[in-house]
Amino acid sequence: MIRFVFILTAAVIIFSSCRSTRKIQTAVAPKDTTATVVIPKDTSRDDSLRFISETFNSIQKNRIPFNTFSAKVDVDYHDGDGKKYNVTAHIRMQKDSVIWISVRAILGIEGLRAYITKDSVKLLDKQNDVYTARSVSYLQEVTALPLDLASLQDLFLGNPVFLDSNIVSYSQHNDAITLISISDFFKNLLTVDKNGKLIRASKLDDVDELRNRTCYLTYSDYENKRGVSFATKRQVTVTEKKKLDIKMDFKQYDFNETLSFPFSVPKNYKLN
Repeated sequence: MIRFVFILTAAVIIFSSCRSTRKIQTAVAPKDTTATVVIPKDTSRDDSLRFISETFNSIQKNRIPFNTFSAKVDVDYHDGDGKKYNVTAHIRMQKDSVIWISVRAILGIEGLRAYITKDSVKLLDKQNDVYTARSVSYLQEVTALPLDLASLQDLFLGNPVFLDSNIVSYSQHNDAITLISISDFFKNLLTVDKNGKLIRASKLDDVDELRNRTCYLTYSDYENKRGVSFATKRQVTVTEKKKLDIKMDFKQYDFNETLSFPFSVPKNYKLN
């Protein structure tokens, strides 16, 4: 269950569109600071670089701002070992400070509570009366992703993550733009709407080809609440040696309300 919570945490990345998107096939070289942009036919290099810069800046400008955030999320989880979870996750966050997660199963019984800060990860396994306390590097150990508090908060909000300014290629379509960036960890094929405001899709491939891991991430059913565009339905598929599927349905969500983050360790809990 603990690994499930962090897979859930890592799952909240990017895609929005109930319409199918055009398949894009592009060869991407390993990261190189001298990499050149692939320029579409009939487009000058200066125009291409300007277009990429404007799109990238628009994506960054339209990141969801917040002070606090809370959500109730129905989660449907299936992994390659045949494990299935249908749970409800309650999420609370304060910007640059804390993420609080409570996972509840049938009848609303709480199975796990997590408290994540910049420096630490604390877990209450309420099924087995076990308390776990680790440094924030535990996130990276469990998920094999370069996660920290800020990137996790962006994941839950639907802000772009693992998007590097080293953009090596782009494609334009009637209603969408695709950018390909390469960071130290991922090749990221990111699709946004034609205005660069709504993230539609992301395909993440490990730069380390020996891992052979790919993440397909989808967001759909955007709502505009208090001027914030937010994807209420999301899906992630991870393929490595086995396949993992997670569907998330945000039933409730709010921004900038006063929140509490209760976390206390019962005396009878064992320290892991």
